[in-house]
Amino acid sequence: MNTKGLVMKIRRHYFMLRRSYPHITDGVSLDVTTSELAETLDCTHRNMVLLLKRMVQEGWIEWSPKRGRGNRSTLTFLAPVEKLILDEAKELVLRGDLQPALTMIQQHPSGHGLQEQFQEWLTSQFGFHTEVEGNRRMDMLRFPLPGTINSLDPARIHYFGESHLVNQMFDSLVRMDERGETTLPHLAHAWEVNDDRTEWTFYLRKGVLFHHGRQMVASDVMYSLERLRRLAPNGLYSWVYNDIVSMVTPDDTTIRIKLKERNEIFLSFLSTNRASIVPQDVAVSEGERFGEAGGSPVGTGPFRLISSEQGIWTLEAFPSYFQGRAFLDRVEIWTMPITVDRADEPISELQKFQVMHNVRISDMAGGAWQQVRQSGTTCKFLTVNELKEGPLTNPDIRAALDKAISRTKLLRLLSGDVIEAASSFWLHGKSGDKHVESLGADHSEERSEVINSEDCNVEGLTLTLTTIPQYASDASMIKQLLAEQGINLDINLLAAEQFKGSARMSSDLLLFAVMLDEHRELRLIDLYKSMQQHLPKHLGDELESTLGRILSEKDARNRVKLFIGIEQQLVQRISLLFLYRKHLKTAFHPSVQGISLESLGWVRFRDLWFR
Repeated sequence: MNTKGLVMKIRRHYFMLRRSYPHITDGVSLDVTTSELAETLDCTHRNMVLLLKRMVQEGWIEWSPKRGRGNRSTLTFLAPVEKLILDEAKELVLRGDLQPALTMIQQHPSGHGLQEQFQEWLTSQFGFHTEVEGNRRMDMLRFPLPGTINSLDPARIHYFGESHLVNQMFDSLVRMDERGETTLPHLAHAWEVNDDRTEWTFYLRKGVLFHHGRQMVASDVMYSLERLRRLAPNGLYSWVYNDIVSMVTPDDTTIRIKLKERNEIFLSFLSTNRASIVPQDVAVSEGERFGEAGGSPVGTGPFRLISSEQGIWTLEAFPSYFQGRAFLDRVEIWTMPITVDRADEPISELQKFQVMHNVRISDMAGGAWQQVRQSGTTCKFLTVNELKEGPLTNPDIRAALDKAISRTKLLRLLSGDVIEAASSFWLHGKSGDKHVESLGADHSEERSEVINSEDCNVEGLTLTLTTIPQYASDASMIKQLLAEQGINLDINLLAAEQFKGSARMSSDLLLFAVMLDEHRELRLIDLYKSMQQHLPKHLGDELESTLGRILSEKDARNRVKLFIGIEQQLVQRISLLFLYRKHLKTAFHPSVQGISLESLGWVRFRDLWFR
């Protein structure tokens, strides 16, 4: 055992001793025999003597032994347990055991003080580091990621953090520009479509390699789409890939995809990471393990996964990437719970890592940091389950509910410089979306007309709301606002992968968010198809008809008008209640070069380099 390992082992014996005498404060002597201590630690008398000697050497205790039967020695604890817990957690992190370190800190009863000290030290470990391995210089970025990663399988991801890492490791046939207006070549260098726009032919780049060294061929593309349909028949954008009638591969660089009916957003779907191309041989051999910790999520992307242990996911630059090797050699993503950087808890001190997401720039000291405001936003909203028998089948009650949720108070509770009022999924006004600004997407006046109708008595009303755990704080704020109006709200939390299922249909209200980025059309169609499950049949049928018109409409501006028509109808009947919009910001240190952002505000690691 090395010296550090030995110290950690002895430190844990100290923790056991300290827990055995909780009533003894540091610096106060305790009369005890060596035999009693050995019994406490369940070790031999000889080992106890050695442990005491080493603890004295470390300066953790004072020990005054007294010889002779019946004579009791004197033990004095000197080292505060909090300090040794902190030292232990630091050493665990430096060994790569992040999750055990976090658990140790969180479970200690000393509370926020210890957590804040650990967080301050932990942030000093993030950022750009250069290491030398033999004669090779390694440029590495350590990157914090709130939450956990359950999977890096494109067919199974549910969270933004997972989505971001999949973008670093996988590629799709095409890609969209950040405004979502132009489809660009990627794994496919060209494509064509027949006259009725139901048959798409894609021509693949030659020589594109997967991380395990095999060349990508058309059969991998066909397998990836078939696999997506098999693994996620009701998943995100399933209404697109479930409409694929057939696929053929005339040769290794050509794939022809036939759709059930015309879909003008099909190319947009093929640019999402959900449609990432995976290698058939690895995906078959790995099975359920593909994408999980310990598995092999192999793609064609600029980075490949080399390890995923104890909450640290390590990516290494893929030297054969078809668009050129990344500047960085390695990226370590440390997954952890959020202890700072919350919407209601602004950062008060300058963090020590070079790239930060979703931060309050105005609170940072010195003005040394620069910021990028992403092109996309997150919009939070409520939808009403009109199929559930209860008070919300009455439109007047829905109007009173909408009024009870004071948006002014809600924004005050959120209190962030990246928070805005929301009245539409189509950005407008100061948000600068000139593409739709003139199309009348702001419904604030419409909602006011409804709200100003004769009020209903809602005091004493009890409603249920379902959302995912990530939005629990939003649900709590809605509960608080409704309680002020005498409305009781019961909150039910469902995991994201279960949220689209039938369990949510027992609730009166659903709280969710949609990302308004370059895939806004796809995301909104997905939302509206989900809403069809809890709308009256005549309205659901009408919605389905309009969505069909959207999918067959080639002109993007006309599609926007149809989308806004759906939105207006849902807002007017108060089936859709907008809450707020949030712009995520990324801050970066001036030493970081090559900053370019995906629409979600995440940095593309391939472009980063450091002075």
